[in-house]
Amino acid sequence: MAFGRFNQQILHFRDDNTGAARPIVFIHALGTDLSIWDQVVARLERHLRGLRYDLRGHGLSDAPLGPYSIQDHIGDLAALMEARRIRDALVVGLSVGGLIAQGLAAQRPDLASALILCDTAHRIGTAEMWSARIDAIRKGGIAAIADAILERWFSKRFRDGAPAELAGYRNMLVRAPVEGYIGTCATLRDTDLTETTRRLKQPALCLVGAEDGATPPDLVRSMSALIKGASFEIVPEAGHLPCIERPDFVAARINAFAKESVSA
Repeated sequence: MAFGRFNQQILHFRDDNTGAARPIVFIHALGTDLSIWDQVVARLERHLRGLRYDLRGHGLSDAPLGPYSIQDHIGDLAALMEARRIRDALVVGLSVGGLIAQGLAAQRPDLASALILCDTAHRIGTAEMWSARIDAIRKGGIAAIADAILERWFSKRFRDGAPAELAGYRNMLVRAPVEGYIGTCATLRDTDLTETTRRLKQPALCLVGAEDGATPPDLVRSMSALIKGASFEIVPEAGHLPCIERPDFVAARINAFAKESVSA
Protein backbone atom coordinates (compact mmCIF):
# COMPACT_ATOMS: atom_id res chain seq x y z
CA MET A 1 0.00 0.00 0.00
CA ALA A 2 1.20 3.51 -0.79
CA PHE A 3 0.08 6.77 0.79
CA GLY A 4 0.93 10.43 0.31
CA ARG A 5 -0.35 13.91 1.02
CA PHE A 6 -1.80 15.49 -2.10
CA ASN A 7 -3.89 18.67 -2.16
CA GLN A 8 -3.78 18.60 1.66
CA GLN A 9 -5.34 15.11 1.78
CA ILE A 10 -3.81 11.75 2.61
CA LEU A 11 -4.65 9.56 -0.38
CA HIS A 12 -4.15 5.83 -0.75
CA PHE A 13 -2.95 4.82 -4.21
CA ARG A 14 -1.38 2.06 -6.30
CA ASP A 15 0.97 2.72 -9.18
CA ASP A 16 1.63 -0.48 -11.14
CA ASN A 17 4.23 -1.08 -13.84
CA THR A 18 5.83 2.33 -13.31
CA GLY A 19 8.48 1.76 -15.97
CA ALA A 20 5.90 1.50 -18.75
CA ALA A 21 5.66 4.22 -21.36
CA ARG A 22 1.89 4.85 -21.48
CA PRO A 23 0.12 5.87 -18.24
CA ILE A 24 -3.51 4.95 -17.55
CA VAL A 25 -5.24 6.63 -14.59
CA PHE A 26 -8.29 4.95 -13.07
CA ILE A 27 -10.96 6.74 -11.00
CA HIS A 28 -13.56 4.68 -9.13
CA ALA A 29 -17.26 5.18 -8.37
CA LEU A 30 -19.13 6.48 -5.34
CA GLY A 31 -19.17 3.98 -2.48
CA THR A 32 -16.33 1.84 -3.86
CA ASP A 33 -12.52 2.03 -3.81
CA LEU A 34 -9.53 1.45 -6.08
CA SER A 35 -9.92 -2.34 -5.83
CA ILE A 36 -12.83 -2.34 -8.31
CA TRP A 37 -10.17 -1.92 -11.03
CA ASP A 38 -8.05 -4.91 -9.90
CA GLN A 39 -9.12 -7.32 -12.61
CA VAL A 40 -8.89 -4.67 -15.33
CA VAL A 41 -5.37 -3.61 -14.34
CA ALA A 42 -4.32 -7.28 -14.28
CA ARG A 43 -5.32 -7.49 -17.96
CA LEU A 44 -3.51 -4.39 -19.20
CA GLU A 45 -0.85 -4.88 -21.83
CA ARG A 46 2.74 -4.81 -20.60
CA HIS A 47 3.56 -1.37 -22.00
CA LEU A 48 0.80 0.28 -19.93
CA ARG A 49 1.22 1.79 -16.47
CA GLY A 50 -1.80 1.78 -14.14
CA LEU A 51 -2.33 4.46 -11.47
CA ARG A 52 -5.41 4.16 -9.27
CA TYR A 53 -6.36 5.72 -5.97
CA ASP A 54 -9.07 5.97 -3.32
CA LEU A 55 -11.03 9.19 -3.68
CA ARG A 56 -11.16 11.48 -0.67
CA GLY A 57 -13.83 10.11 1.62
CA HIS A 58 -13.34 6.54 0.35
CA GLY A 59 -11.24 3.49 1.10
CA LEU A 60 -8.08 4.27 3.04
CA SER A 61 -7.87 7.93 2.00
CA ASP A 62 -8.79 10.82 4.30
CA ALA A 63 -12.51 11.41 4.84
CA PRO A 64 -12.85 15.08 5.84
CA LEU A 65 -16.23 16.61 6.56
CA GLY A 66 -18.05 17.56 3.37
CA PRO A 67 -19.48 18.75 1.21
CA TYR A 68 -16.83 18.07 -1.44
CA SER A 69 -16.86 20.03 -4.67
CA ILE A 70 -15.87 18.69 -8.07
CA GLN A 71 -12.92 21.06 -7.80
CA ASP A 72 -11.78 19.30 -4.61
CA HIS A 73 -11.69 15.98 -6.45
CA ILE A 74 -10.00 17.42 -9.53
CA GLY A 75 -7.39 19.07 -7.32
CA ASP A 76 -6.68 15.80 -5.51
CA LEU A 77 -6.12 13.91 -8.76
CA ALA A 78 -4.02 16.64 -10.39
CA ALA A 79 -1.77 16.79 -7.33
CA LEU A 80 -1.38 13.01 -7.28
CA MET A 81 -0.53 12.85 -10.98
CA GLU A 82 2.00 15.67 -10.69
CA ALA A 83 3.67 13.98 -7.72
CA ARG A 84 3.89 10.71 -9.66
CA ARG A 85 5.23 12.62 -12.71
CA ILE A 86 2.36 11.50 -14.92
CA ARG A 87 1.28 13.63 -17.89
CA ASP A 88 -0.52 12.92 -21.15
CA ALA A 89 -2.44 10.07 -19.54
CA LEU A 90 -5.41 8.10 -20.71
CA VAL A 91 -7.85 8.83 -17.87
CA VAL A 92 -10.51 6.21 -17.18
CA GLY A 93 -13.35 7.41 -14.95
CA LEU A 94 -16.40 5.50 -13.73
CA SER A 95 -19.57 7.25 -12.47
CA VAL A 96 -18.45 10.16 -10.27
CA GLY A 97 -14.97 9.20 -11.45
CA GLY A 98 -16.11 10.04 -14.95
CA LEU A 99 -17.18 13.50 -13.82
CA ILE A 100 -13.74 13.98 -12.28
CA ALA A 101 -12.12 12.79 -15.50
CA GLN A 102 -14.17 15.25 -17.58
CA GLY A 103 -13.31 18.10 -15.22
CA LEU A 104 -9.60 17.24 -15.23
CA ALA A 105 -9.55 17.05 -19.04
CA ALA A 106 -11.19 20.48 -19.31
CA GLN A 107 -8.89 22.18 -16.80
CA ARG A 108 -5.64 20.25 -17.26
CA PRO A 109 -5.36 18.92 -20.81
CA ASP A 110 -1.63 18.53 -20.15
CA LEU A 111 -2.49 15.74 -17.71
CA ALA A 112 -5.35 14.09 -19.64
CA SER A 113 -4.68 13.44 -23.31
CA ALA A 114 -7.51 10.92 -23.82
CA LEU A 115 -10.60 9.74 -21.94
CA ILE A 116 -12.55 6.57 -21.34
CA LEU A 117 -15.80 7.58 -19.64
CA CYS A 118 -17.58 4.59 -18.10
CA ASP A 119 -21.16 4.63 -16.86
CA THR A 120 -21.12 8.36 -16.27
CA ALA A 121 -22.49 11.59 -17.72
CA HIS A 122 -22.00 15.32 -17.82
CA ARG A 123 -24.79 15.61 -15.23
CA ILE A 124 -25.87 12.66 -13.07
CA GLY A 125 -29.25 12.77 -11.39
CA THR A 126 -30.97 15.82 -9.94
CA ALA A 127 -30.26 18.01 -6.94
CA GLU A 128 -33.47 16.75 -5.34
CA MET A 129 -32.45 13.11 -5.80
CA TRP A 130 -29.04 13.59 -4.21
CA SER A 131 -30.43 15.67 -1.35
CA ALA A 132 -32.96 12.91 -0.65
CA ARG A 133 -30.17 10.32 -0.62
CA ILE A 134 -28.13 12.43 1.80
CA ASP A 135 -31.17 12.73 4.10
CA ALA A 136 -31.82 8.98 3.96
CA ILE A 137 -28.22 8.21 4.92
CA ARG A 138 -28.28 10.73 7.73
CA LYS A 139 -31.33 8.95 9.13
CA GLY A 140 -30.55 5.29 8.47
CA GLY A 141 -26.94 4.96 7.37
CA ILE A 142 -25.72 3.61 4.04
CA ALA A 143 -27.25 0.21 4.84
CA ALA A 144 -30.72 1.74 4.49
CA ILE A 145 -30.19 2.27 0.77
CA ALA A 146 -27.67 -0.49 0.01
CA ASP A 147 -29.98 -3.04 -1.61
CA ALA A 148 -31.40 -0.49 -4.04
CA ILE A 149 -27.87 0.60 -5.00
CA LEU A 150 -26.76 -2.99 -5.61
CA GLU A 151 -29.65 -3.45 -8.05
CA ARG A 152 -28.31 -0.52 -10.06
CA TRP A 153 -24.68 -1.59 -9.74
CA PHE A 154 -25.03 -5.14 -11.04
CA SER A 155 -26.91 -7.07 -13.70
CA LYS A 156 -29.56 -9.58 -12.72
CA ARG A 157 -27.25 -12.38 -13.88
CA PHE A 158 -24.55 -11.27 -11.43
CA ARG A 159 -26.97 -10.70 -8.55
CA ASP A 160 -28.48 -14.16 -8.99
CA GLY A 161 -25.31 -16.04 -9.84
CA ALA A 162 -22.59 -14.61 -7.61
CA PRO A 163 -24.04 -14.33 -4.08
CA ALA A 164 -20.68 -14.32 -2.30
CA GLU A 165 -19.28 -11.57 -4.51
CA LEU A 166 -22.51 -9.59 -4.18
CA ALA A 167 -22.26 -9.81 -0.39
CA GLY A 168 -18.65 -8.67 -0.54
CA TYR A 169 -19.47 -5.61 -2.61
CA ARG A 170 -22.35 -4.84 -0.26
CA ASN A 171 -19.80 -4.87 2.57
CA MET A 172 -17.63 -2.42 0.62
CA LEU A 173 -20.59 -0.09 0.18
CA VAL A 174 -22.00 -0.12 3.72
CA ARG A 175 -18.54 0.21 5.31
CA ALA A 176 -17.67 3.31 3.29
CA PRO A 177 -17.08 6.35 5.52
CA VAL A 178 -20.47 8.02 5.93
CA GLU A 179 -19.07 11.55 5.75
CA GLY A 180 -17.08 10.65 2.66
CA TYR A 181 -20.10 9.12 0.95
CA ILE A 182 -22.33 12.08 1.79
CA GLY A 183 -19.59 14.53 0.86
CA THR A 184 -19.34 12.96 -2.59
CA CYS A 185 -23.13 12.83 -2.97
CA ALA A 186 -22.87 16.61 -2.67
CA THR A 187 -20.33 16.59 -5.50
CA LEU A 188 -22.83 14.80 -7.71
CA ARG A 189 -25.67 17.06 -6.57
CA ASP A 190 -23.79 20.25 -7.39
CA THR A 191 -21.96 19.33 -10.62
CA ASP A 192 -23.12 20.05 -14.16
CA LEU A 193 -20.31 19.82 -16.73
CA THR A 194 -22.45 20.15 -19.84
CA GLU A 195 -20.69 23.22 -21.24
CA THR A 196 -17.11 22.25 -20.41
CA THR A 197 -17.61 18.71 -21.67
CA ARG A 198 -19.00 20.11 -24.93
CA ARG A 199 -15.64 21.86 -25.44
CA LEU A 200 -13.40 18.85 -24.81
CA LYS A 201 -10.85 18.14 -27.54
CA GLN A 202 -9.42 14.83 -26.34
CA PRO A 203 -10.22 11.51 -28.00
CA ALA A 204 -12.95 9.85 -25.95
CA LEU A 205 -14.58 6.44 -25.66
CA CYS A 206 -17.86 6.23 -23.71
CA LEU A 207 -18.82 2.82 -22.28
CA VAL A 208 -21.95 1.79 -20.38
CA GLY A 209 -23.33 -1.46 -19.02
CA ALA A 210 -26.45 -2.63 -20.84
CA GLU A 211 -28.26 -3.00 -17.50
CA ASP A 212 -26.89 0.10 -15.78
CA GLY A 213 -29.64 1.41 -13.50
CA ALA A 214 -27.71 4.46 -12.30
CA THR A 215 -26.50 6.01 -15.57
CA PRO A 216 -28.53 4.19 -18.25
CA PRO A 217 -27.26 3.80 -21.82
CA ASP A 218 -29.34 6.69 -23.18
CA LEU A 219 -27.83 9.08 -20.63
CA VAL A 220 -24.27 8.01 -21.44
CA ARG A 221 -25.07 8.26 -25.15
CA SER A 222 -26.19 11.87 -24.60
CA MET A 223 -22.83 12.66 -23.01
CA SER A 224 -20.93 11.06 -25.89
CA ALA A 225 -22.91 13.26 -28.31
CA LEU A 226 -21.46 16.35 -26.61
CA ILE A 227 -17.84 15.33 -27.31
CA LYS A 228 -16.73 15.75 -30.89
CA GLY A 229 -15.59 12.44 -32.34
CA ALA A 230 -16.39 10.40 -29.23
CA SER A 231 -17.19 6.71 -29.62
CA PHE A 232 -20.01 5.00 -27.71
CA GLU A 233 -20.34 1.32 -26.85
CA ILE A 234 -22.63 -0.76 -24.66
CA VAL A 235 -21.08 -3.45 -22.47
CA PRO A 236 -23.34 -6.52 -22.60
CA GLU A 237 -24.35 -8.39 -19.44
CA ALA A 238 -23.22 -5.62 -17.09
CA GLY A 239 -24.71 -3.02 -14.79
CA HIS A 240 -23.13 0.16 -13.44
CA LEU A 241 -19.77 -1.47 -12.65
CA PRO A 242 -18.67 -3.34 -15.79
CA CYS A 243 -15.08 -3.34 -14.55
CA ILE A 244 -16.25 -5.94 -12.02
CA GLU A 245 -18.70 -7.92 -14.16
CA ARG A 246 -16.84 -7.76 -17.48
CA PRO A 247 -13.17 -6.96 -16.78
CA ASP A 248 -12.11 -8.82 -19.91
CA PHE A 249 -14.32 -6.63 -22.11
CA VAL A 250 -13.32 -3.38 -20.38
CA ALA A 251 -9.60 -4.17 -20.40
CA ALA A 252 -9.71 -5.09 -24.09
CA ARG A 253 -11.29 -1.73 -24.91
CA ILE A 254 -8.71 0.11 -22.80
CA ASN A 255 -5.81 -1.74 -24.41
CA ALA A 256 -7.11 -0.96 -27.89
CA PHE A 257 -8.01 2.65 -27.16
CA ALA A 258 -4.62 3.29 -25.56
CA LYS A 259 -3.06 2.52 -28.95
CA GLU A 260 -5.67 4.39 -31.01
CA SER A 261 -5.55 7.56 -28.92
CA VAL A 262 -1.76 7.82 -29.18
CA SER A 263 -2.00 7.94 -32.96
CA ALA A 264 -5.12 10.16 -33.00
